[in-house]
Amino acid sequence: MIEIKVPTVGESISEVSLAKWLKKDGEWVERDEVLAEIESEKATFEINAEKAGILSVKANEGDTLSIGDVVCSIDDNAERPAGAVPQKAENKVAKKVEEVEKPVTKTDLKASPVAAAIIADKKVDAKAIAPSGSGGKILKQDVLEALASPGRKSGIVAFSRNERKEKMTQLRKTVSRRLVEAKNTTAMLTTFNEVDMSAVMEIRAQYKDKFKESHGVGLGFMSFFTKACSYALQEFPAVNAYISNDEIIYHDYCDISIAVSAPKGLVVPVIRNAESLTMAEIEKKVIELAAKARDNKLSLEEMQGGTFTITNGGVFGSLMSTPIINIPQSAILGMHKIEERAVVIKGQIVARPMMYLALSYDHRIIDGRESVGFLVRVKELLENPALMLFGKDPVKALLEL
Repeated sequence: MIEIKVPTVGESISEVSLAKWLKKDGEWVERDEVLAEIESEKATFEINAEKAGILSVKANEGDTLSIGDVVCSIDDNAERPAGAVPQKAENKVAKKVEEVEKPVTKTDLKASPVAAAIIADKKVDAKAIAPSGSGGKILKQDVLEALASPGRKSGIVAFSRNERKEKMTQLRKTVSRRLVEAKNTTAMLTTFNEVDMSAVMEIRAQYKDKFKESHGVGLGFMSFFTKACSYALQEFPAVNAYISNDEIIYHDYCDISIAVSAPKGLVVPVIRNAESLTMAEIEKKVIELAAKARDNKLSLEEMQGGTFTITNGGVFGSLMSTPIINIPQSAILGMHKIEERAVVIKGQIVARPMMYLALSYDHRIIDGRESVGFLVRVKELLENPALMLFGKDPVKALLEL
């Protein structure tokens, strides 16, 4: 019999919550199989079986545990049940399931293969389906319920007045505390501007296939914004700094945090030394971090630090917002929905794909001139992407002006 204890997950973390059991009490488990998920105030971690055997659960979902507490035990002397699939065979089954679910992954639909097939055949709006599967997966029964109740989200009883209570997760508690702390401890202001995305969109349309072929990754908007911010941060160092006691700490590097909505809540992984990365390297890092966030695989190291944050509310349809500073940083850039609007160019009214930008900043360290100057510089770089080759106009660079 071996005991599985809560591991050390960070220097400052003494308590965690048991988020979810992935295996049942009394069930046979294989070595290295994921047994449960634990959640700290910063991230979600997995607990794996150290040996194969019969699982004995010692803690319940939602329990608050201290580092070193026993979560479960495994009877490694127990005989393998007749129905238990050996690990190698199990891997083959998992691989087969993975192959079947590839079409589902391609459409970004989190559903079982059967459910996905019904959704595609009946043209059901996946957003109107209440998932009942593990991790928010849509199952066959969920789709059938939605078809039986058109116009009403499945799982909701007509005229229901039910209420339910859910214990706040450690991550949600931390997010709540930090947001209130940011509002209460910073002199936060927000300045706005708008950017014509025509040039960026034309580049993407012209080079996206070649870019994907050369680098194995898509060309998205985030690389353009990250690159533009890296240039602007080096020109306006106060925006890339923060206050520590009675000192201002400036950074000669740009560790840019990317706000990502994960199943457990908002997380902010960091792209280290973004100023030194190529567009392809930035895109690869964004995809890597977003995938880890979606699967709750981010490490503490990947979320710590950061000198500036970019958040994209546009993916949810936000037209304009005032993002909250990610303390101890001093500024955060908010991207928003791209929308065609009428603009005047050389006396002519034309339609252009426009995006509102918002920069929230700590006025204790960043003055109005710096905040506005930074945002105008980001706008200039995005509207004239060629400037990002040298950080200034190529002709002026050639003429050393």
